[in-house]
Formats: sequence, C-alpha cells, structure tokens
Amino acid sequence: MAYQALYRKFRPEAFEDVCGQDAIVTTLKNQIKTERIGHAYLFCGTRGTGKTTVAKIFARAVNCLHPKENGSPCAECEMCRGIHDGSLMNVIEIDAASNNGVENIRTIVDEVSYSPTKGKYKVYIIDEVHMLSPGAFNALLKTLEEPPSYVIFILATTDPGKLPVTILSRCQRYDFKRMSIDTMTDRMRKLTGIEGNVADDKALRFIARLADGSMRDALSLLDRCLAFDYGQTLTYDRALDVLGAVDTTVYITFVDLIIKNDLTGAIKLLDDNIMKGREIGTFVNDLIWHLRNMLLLSTSRESKADIADVLGVSTDTLETIKESAKKTDPDTLMRYIRILSDLSGQLKYSSQKRVLTEIAIVKLAKPRMDDDLDSVKQRLAQVERKVNRIEAEGVKVSAAVETVKPKEKPPAPEALEEDVKLAVFNWKRVVACAHPSIKPALEESTPSTDGRVFVIMCRDTYKYDYLNSPENMELIDDAFTEAVHKKVEFRLSVPGRKEETEKKIFDISDYVDYEVENLEEDED
Repeated sequence: MAYQALYRKFRPEAFEDVCGQDAIVTTLKNQIKTERIGHAYLFCGTRGTGKTTVAKIFARAVNCLHPKENGSPCAECEMCRGIHDGSLMNVIEIDAASNNGVENIRTIVDEVSYSPTKGKYKVYIIDEVHMLSPGAFNALLKTLEEPPSYVIFILATTDPGKLPVTILSRCQRYDFKRMSIDTMTDRMRKLTGIEGNVADDKALRFIARLADGSMRDALSLLDRCLAFDYGQTLTYDRALDVLGAVDTTVYITFVDLIIKNDLTGAIKLLDDNIMKGREIGTFVNDLIWHLRNMLLLSTSRESKADIADVLGVSTDTLETIKESAKKTDPDTLMRYIRILSDLSGQLKYSSQKRVLTEIAIVKLAKPRMDDDLDSVKQRLAQVERKVNRIEAEGVKVSAAVETVKPKEKPPAPEALEEDVKLAVFNWKRVVACAHPSIKPALEESTPSTDGRVFVIMCRDTYKYDYLNSPENMELIDDAFTEAVHKKVEFRLSVPGRKEETEKKIFDISDYVDYEVENLEEDED
C-alpha cells in the first residue's frame, strides 16, 4: 500500500479523538444523544483546526445504527462502514472553491427532494462555502431555511465575513479555535510513538509553534522532519535543519548586536544564516516572534510560570530572553517589531529579499536613518544614556547645557509678500503634498525668495531642467494650492545662473526651519 501522510493516516474517526475543540464536540454529542439535531450548521475557523473532520464524524454519527453512549459513531455498523468507504451516498461532500456556480447549487436543491435509501439523514458538507457566487447563495437560501426533515447542511469556511447575513442567520455557528502548542505537542508525541519514532519534546514544541495553531500543518512539518533521518531520534537541531529555521540563541545574539548599534555584526550574522541555507522570510518572522516575547516580558507583571505558558518557552529560555529584554525598553522593541513587520509584508512579493532585509537592519541599528517618532525617541534615549554615563564619571553636563545660548532667530528678508510668507511657513507641507514624481527633486531644493516671488532654488541644472517642464510646473502649482489653499507665484532657479546675478536672492531655509520649530513648540 502507498504511503499515507500523517495528517491523513491519523485523521480522527470519533469525537473523542478530536483535539482542542472540546466545547464544540460536547455540544454536538449532546445534540445527537438528545435528538436535538439542527438542519444547518456553520463551522468557522482557520485551516487545520478540524472543521471538515468534525463534520464527517457528525455525519456518520447521525446515521449510525448503534451509536456509542457518548454520541460517537460505532465505526462497525453497515452505515458507518458504507459512509467511510463511499459506498453509501448519505454524505455528499462539495468543494465550493471549484463548484461555486448556480448550476451546482440547483443540483443540490433537486437532489434533496429524494430521501436516503438507507439511514436517517442525507448530509451535505460544503467546504469553503464563502467562495460560492452571489447567485449560488440566493439559490441555496430557501432550501437552507426549510430543508426536508432528513437533510442536514454543514457549511465550512475559513472566512465567515464573506458570507451573506441571510446565510449566517439560518445556521448554527461554531467557531473552531486554533490549537494550543501543548495540545499539538501531545498529539504529535502520541503519533510518533505509534509510528515507532522518537522525538525530543523541544523539537515537537518548535514544530507546534511553527504550525501556528493548525494541527494539519503541524503533522505535515513532522512528516518532513521524520523523513530527514528516518529511524533516528528527531532532535531540535535536526528540526532546525529540515525546516530552515534558526536557533533561539541566534535571535538573542542578533538583538544584542542591534541594541549595541553593531551594524557590521548584525549583517554578518544574517549572512552566516543565509549561507547555512536558512530562509530569510522564516528568519524575519521568527525574529518578530522573539521580539514579541521580549516585549511581553519587559511589560508583564505575571509570574514566571504564567508568562512561560503564554510565550511557549522553557524556563531556561525565559531567563535568557528576560536578561536580553533588560538591555532595552518597550518603545524601542515596538519600533523594531514595526519595522520588521513591514519588512515581512514586503518580502512576500520581492525578488530582492536580502537587500530589503539589510536595509531594515540598517534602520534597526541606526535610528537616525529613520525619521518616525519611535526613532526620534530612541535617539533621545541614547543621548540620555550617554549623558548619564558622562555625569557618572564626574563631568557636570547639566551646567554645560545651561550655558548654551538659545537659538537666535535668523534674519528674515524684508517686505515679503503675503503669499510668499504663507509659502514660507508651509514649504514642508508643499513638499509633502507634491506628486511622487517630483517630490525627491523638491526635497533637495532650497526655499528662497527675491522678496516678491517664491523661488525654488534647484540643486543643479539637471533638477532644474526636470522640474521646469510644463507638466512638472503644473504639479508644483497643484502642490502649493493643496498646501496653502491658494495660488502662489513661484519660479525655479539654480545657483550660478547668469540671469540671476543681478537679483538679490535670499536663502530662507534656516528661517523656514526656525519658524516651523517655534510653531510646533507653541502648539505643544
């Protein structure tokens, strides 16, 4: 007989074999025992949580001739065997992903008028029901609301938000939750024993965490790991090699390098892992998970045992992560997570995964390369730590700071037109409102004026020629209008132009920065 994958070979055949869905299983068993069986059910949940498995068990149980006391099918009677091997047509499975048209549903509507030749119920299991077309949903409505007494509908979906309210209101809804790491670890430990294999608990817990709550994914990963060196003990290191993952100690070292602003060391560590065949996407996702653990540890007041259960790590690993978390603060950790989360989304569609990852590492290690609020906070925290260290050495930094004179207001050009003044205060907003095609050139330009007209002093002749096209001049005009809500007279210039030598041009970039800074202070 051909080899069967673990998730197919060990698919539960009775309610007591279902893991992690105790509330749903108990409810369904009680309905069978008390004969309070509904006519339509909706099973919701992420992949691999047991929706289709429970639906099949339920379909056999309601038709079983000799059900067990707990409501499970006996698996021995004529109905159980016939449904299991497909010789009886009491259970009809339909994949709505490929049979989603009105004609497919009309076939079901026509079939329900015929009662089953054997057994009590005809059960229709419609998988991925959210992929039905609007017309198909409408065709199903009436039959779903008032089916014959011998018909049961079980709808399964991973995205209940796409179902019409009219369908939702006609079904008993059951939400299947993700499996816990402990539940999946126990199940895999039991199955490896049945298969005659041996696996370390640390390896099984690692596989369970990668599965992200899906038992099917966990068994598929376990299948790969056992095939790596069949008959040998599955260790944590073997699991890392097969799945292309990285040991936790690598992430601890990596974060320490980032905290120390050791960009070279962090890039080298990434390169070492890539050379070992580690997948960059997996590296980034696991690093985010490690930072999440650090953030929870640095902000939680729970006991070690409670937080260890939440994080899903051993006590030894917990202590190591805790020591690493003490070297930074929650705001910095949240900044790291934000940057890496953005990176994770970009990696899915990029052919330059390594370049994007290295750019993200530069942002992590060099906050000045990033201009968001979290980066500014981190830079201020670094300055504060340096000041505290200097003061600890006996140097009076505070006294030196008091002697620094406040920043003086740069002289403003005289007789500025009102429109030019408005443009002065809003120049940065003008740049922000500019079309992406001209924004880089405007950012490199200097705001200037001759007193009457706002002058955009371009960086060089190339930038001047580029911005001076009719299309780009119109885009600049639109940016001024959007920023200040009125037309502003402006022109372009470039340093050293002959026609500008006779005109007195004021560079007002310092004046703009001063006014904007003081405006922000007044608002605070």
